[in-house]
Amino acid sequence: MASVAKVTEITATSPVNFEQAIQEGITKANETLRHVQGAWVKEQKVVIDEGEITGYQVDMKVTFVMDS
Repeated sequence: MASVAKVTEITATSPVNFEQAIQEGITKANETLRHVQGAWVKEQKVVIDEGEITGYQVDMKVTFVMDS
């Protein structure tokens, strides 16, 4: 049986680090999508306020298999 996958883009942020931002994004993806198979971190950015890093942001492409 063949399967069909779809890719969606999400952005996640964390005040701690990039790893936590990625985990937050994957956790939310798993809550809202079924059959998440993988993710590609497309971009990483830091949020800066008055010279200090205040946040870490990742843009990801998340792949999930669609229900048949």
